[in-house]
Amino acid sequence: MKISTDAVSPEQTRRKTGSGYKPKSFLALILIGFSIVGLPLIGALVYSAVRIDQLSEQSRHNVYQATQITNGTSVIIGEIMAMQRSVQHALVLDDASLLEGYFLAHTKFENITNHLSVISLYPEQRLPLEKLRLLETSLFKEILNLNEYPQELQYLLERFAGLLTLAQEFSTNSFRMIGENVGSMSEIATQTRSLVEWELLILVPLVIFLALAFSVFIARPIRQIDEAIAQMGRGRLSRPIQVNGPQNLVYIGERLDWLRQRLLKLEDQKMQFFRHISHELKTPLTAIREGADLLAEGITGNLNRKQQLIAGILHTSSMQLQKRIEDLLNFSALQAEIITLVKQSVKLEKIINSAIQAQNLSILSKNLKISLNCPELSLECDKQKLDIILDNLLSNAVKFSPVGGLIEITASYHENRAQIDMTDSGPGVDDSDGSRIFEPFYQGHNTPESHVRGTGLGLAIAKEYAIAHGGNIELIRNTGKRGAHFRLTLPINSSESTT
Repeated sequence: MKISTDAVSPEQTRRKTGSGYKPKSFLALILIGFSIVGLPLIGALVYSAVRIDQLSEQSRHNVYQATQITNGTSVIIGEIMAMQRSVQHALVLDDASLLEGYFLAHTKFENITNHLSVISLYPEQRLPLEKLRLLETSLFKEILNLNEYPQELQYLLERFAGLLTLAQEFSTNSFRMIGENVGSMSEIATQTRSLVEWELLILVPLVIFLALAFSVFIARPIRQIDEAIAQMGRGRLSRPIQVNGPQNLVYIGERLDWLRQRLLKLEDQKMQFFRHISHELKTPLTAIREGADLLAEGITGNLNRKQQLIAGILHTSSMQLQKRIEDLLNFSALQAEIITLVKQSVKLEKIINSAIQAQNLSILSKNLKISLNCPELSLECDKQKLDIILDNLLSNAVKFSPVGGLIEITASYHENRAQIDMTDSGPGVDDSDGSRIFEPFYQGHNTPESHVRGTGLGLAIAKEYAIAHGGNIELIRNTGKRGAHFRLTLPINSSESTT
């Protein structure tokens, strides 16, 4: 798969992302989020405050009006009675000067009725009040005309009873209206309370939903940046990086994508270097190995014991170097995603024995015991790549096993899949290495000091080849047991594998 590695500038990337509105900063996004989340609550609080203020104002007005009407009605009735007494006294004593009390009470009556007419808002209140004023005014005019003849005031006394009746009617109507108004206020208060309750039932879930939505929206660019960094850290550079959100975080995403493309280009240059150097090294290495073989076989003449030992060392070292170069070539092919499987039917026991024979010298040098338990089992696979898988697993087991140790290889059949367990008697895999043991170039902490350090590619290549077959390699944790335990699973039929 060919991946373009041409670097794209942040300015070009920004032009491709569109011109939709985005906050300039992460802080602005948070402030916008809080504003939108808080707006419904603020609106509800303002509305509730206005309604409560209206109810409070109306209640205060009703209380004031009721107080004024109560006091005013008492004053009106008192002044009517005072006027009636003054007229009676003037009539009985036939003394016009006694009408001064009437005129004083009349003045107070006018003042209080004028005041009540101002605060009376309803026609049911004003009508009896106006009748009362008109009747009292006509009575006042007649008393003025008869001021000098108090003995003629007798027929006017009955009209004061009508004034008292109208005053009572005004009081009754006023309190009835006030009661109706209070009932209306109570109904409005009930409606307001019900409305506030509904607001709470609607707004609380809405605010929670908006808060969660904005939390996700705010956290998304941070999560995207974190995922992008994690992907680059794992070496997965093929997927473009795009961060959605405020402009400053989008710019960081653009810089990360620029860095990804630079790393991708460097990775491609590294793989190209691996391929070139590996091929360049194989040619002189072949000459060295063939020359060591000729010396060991005595083609150029018989060798003494020390010379044969040196020729054997040259041969062994050249084989190890060839394996390292092959690991680099295989890893280059894996990085370029060039894995071609040429499948054929093979006997599992035969291919395992072939891997053991390839490691025979190392096994004999460490006096290791091999315990093989493999049933008669055939599977379709790429024989060359399965050889590499088993060789890497077995060489790893030989490398970490102590002198005189035991390597157990057990093959079994489970649900149309072959399972191969390989356990050595070495120090095992350190807990801190478990999650990284299959990473390329990674060297574990329990590597023997006397052993030549490898490239750290063996297990990575083996796992990729196993996955290409539709299988897997995993590290099995055996609690309380020494040694490393690796499990290889492969499908029996090729229809379950991938190419």
